[in-house]
Amino acid sequence: MPPAIKRKKAEGQWALGYREPLNKNEENKKNDDGLNVRRRIIDIYSKTGFDSIDPADLRGRFRWMGLYTQRKPGIDGGKTGALEDEELEDRYFMMRVRIDGGQLSGPQLRTIADISTRYARSTADITDRQNVQLHWVRIEDVPAIWEALEAVGLHTMEACGDVPRTIIGCPLAGIAADEVIDATPHLRDIHDRYIGSPEFSNLPRKYKTALSGCTSHCTVHEINDIAFVGVVNEEGETGYQLYVGGGLSTNPMFAQSLGVFVKPDQATEVWHGVTSIFRDYGYRRLRSRARLKFLMKDWGAEKFREVLEQEYLGYALPDGPEPPAPRTQRDHVGIRPQQDGNFYVGFAPRVGRVSGEMLGVIGDLADRYGSGRVRTTIEQKMVILDVPEEHTEALADELAKHDLQVRPSTFRRQTMACTGIEYCKLAITDTKQRSMDLIDELEKRLPDFDQPLTINVNGCPNACARIQVGDIGLKGQLVVDENGDQVEGFQIHLGGQLGASFGKKVRGLKTTSAGLTDYIERVVRNYDKQRNEGETFAEWAQRADEADLK
Repeated sequence: MPPAIKRKKAEGQWALGYREPLNKNEENKKNDDGLNVRRRIIDIYSKTGFDSIDPADLRGRFRWMGLYTQRKPGIDGGKTGALEDEELEDRYFMMRVRIDGGQLSGPQLRTIADISTRYARSTADITDRQNVQLHWVRIEDVPAIWEALEAVGLHTMEACGDVPRTIIGCPLAGIAADEVIDATPHLRDIHDRYIGSPEFSNLPRKYKTALSGCTSHCTVHEINDIAFVGVVNEEGETGYQLYVGGGLSTNPMFAQSLGVFVKPDQATEVWHGVTSIFRDYGYRRLRSRARLKFLMKDWGAEKFREVLEQEYLGYALPDGPEPPAPRTQRDHVGIRPQQDGNFYVGFAPRVGRVSGEMLGVIGDLADRYGSGRVRTTIEQKMVILDVPEEHTEALADELAKHDLQVRPSTFRRQTMACTGIEYCKLAITDTKQRSMDLIDELEKRLPDFDQPLTINVNGCPNACARIQVGDIGLKGQLVVDENGDQVEGFQIHLGGQLGASFGKKVRGLKTTSAGLTDYIERVVRNYDKQRNEGETFAEWAQRADEADLK
């Protein structure tokens, strides 16, 4: 008999006629739009309490409103994969406040500060997608929080879930002296038209957008599902190059350029077209293969562009140039001039951790020294805008009194960390406090080290802190210590470069959490001793002997 023909399993693509759900998540979304859970939270759950929440809402649709249950205290990382959600979760929520483009007014910042102190035990973390995350939120308080946020033009809608997440943008949009184009109008147009719309409230998976005209490429377009990057074409017109299909997690891929030129007035329509392709052709069979990057990998840029132009836009986009390499570090820390003669002052909270009280202080300083406008960055940093030059140093001094450094060490400036085991149900290791302790110790041990060096600390394999593109990427896992005991530790990735290569893994290269500082000190000293003039850590790591990387 001839061998049986292996047939490829259907991927649940709507455009090919597959509408029946192929997994529990897809079934849950078909049963009820995630956006509908808002009314149940306001009308029912906030009144009847945590125990009344339908599990399909609690562990599914709540995400459409920016809510996750947080991890129950005291559960160690060894139990993360062994326990069910209901065993791991606490009766409190993480709430993600959506801040598209990282743009905050004084009243908005003060509102978040007040919510943090009143309802979230003064917790607040600046995330690596420009949001603010709060913890210890009770379901009973959610309607009051939403009312306060919405009164100043903020919300939590679609901050999580299989939807268009927060649209990241350059925090200096409209004020940077060297920007190619101010993307703010196009970012706002996409947000106002489509965030919260049922048209895109059931995507195959999360969908991350970046839109920026920044010459520093501060929105890391290389690892977003869709990214618009400011360029100038041969005719001298400003517009965007379009990148599609980036993402990290356990199967990292860089976005591919479609090689097109998108005029500013086409940006919203092109975003709509790409998002529609993801909705219609995206894979829905396995959650692990549902991100847009998998479709892009299978199709390639040429076919993706063809489908976009022929099936969704109805016209061809002209070819466009690639953006030049970034000119500076991507974080906007420091004191720099604006277009209007004022200055911006960028500063570094330690791994994004602030508090309600600290946010209030930042708001007061922004009012006193600037116009009240504040920005968040995707490097877990913050920026105060519109500061007259003669007031910049006074502002820097005031920020320093609250441990907010305008001229931070390399380690404080370039270490980021995910939420970690303190609150996250997926985490295996502690990240925030471990990273803050790491910064303090490295500043003592290596006070004169001043080369750029990114340290990205993640509590699990999902790469929220972008471990594959850091100079030193740390993936939380259990490791065996010198006594043969399983303890918290990290697998180490070295030499990641955005858009160029992912960090390499050296066989057997792991460290316990307790030994982390010693390891990083050792490898940084090796780099500092062996590097050539102008050689980056990533370049050195690619050529260094394995013995010098351990």
